Amino acid sequence: MQSKAQNVEDYINELPEDRKIPMNKLRETILANIPKGFTEEMSYGMIGYVVPHSIYPNGYHCNPKLALPFINLASQKKFIALYHMGIYANPELLKWFTDEFPKHSSQKLDMGKSCIRFKKADQIPFDLIAELVQKMSVAEWIAIYESQMKKSK
Repeated sequence: MQSKAQNVEDYINELPEDRKIPMNKLRETILANIPKGFTEEMSYGMIGYVVPHSIYPNGYHCNPKLALPFINLASQKKFIALYHMGIYANPELLKWFTDEFPKHSSQKLDMGKSCIRFKKADQIPFDLIAELVQKMSVAEWIAIYESQMKKSK
C-alpha cells in the first residue's frame, strides 16, 4: 500500500497504532546503521533510503528524476516489509542473510526477491537488520547496480 504522505513523519503518523512502534524501531535501526551517503526520503509511497543525485546524478533507470533506491520500509496490509535491493542484486549477501535469519528468529523467513516480510511485529530481528544495513556502502551499491544495468542491456 503506497502512502501519499509527503514526509517520513507524516507516514509514521498515519500508521495504525500497532504499527507505529515497530516501524519507528526499524527506522531508527536503519538510520543508526546505514553507511554514510544514503539519505532518507519518501520513495514510492514508502520510507526510502536512497543514493541522492548529489552522489549518483544518473538517478534510477526507471525514472532518472528519482534518486537511486536502496532500501524501502513499508507498512503493508498484513505485514511490515523491508525491501533491500542489495539482497536482490548480490547473491552472497542473500546467502548470508538467509543463513543468519534462523539464528535471530524462531519465525520462518518470509521473503521475495528483495522483500522481507514480517507478519508479527514482535518477531522482527532488529539486530540482524542492523547488521544487514551495514553490509553495503554507497560505492558498493552503485557498482552492483551499474553492473546489473550492463548485464540487462
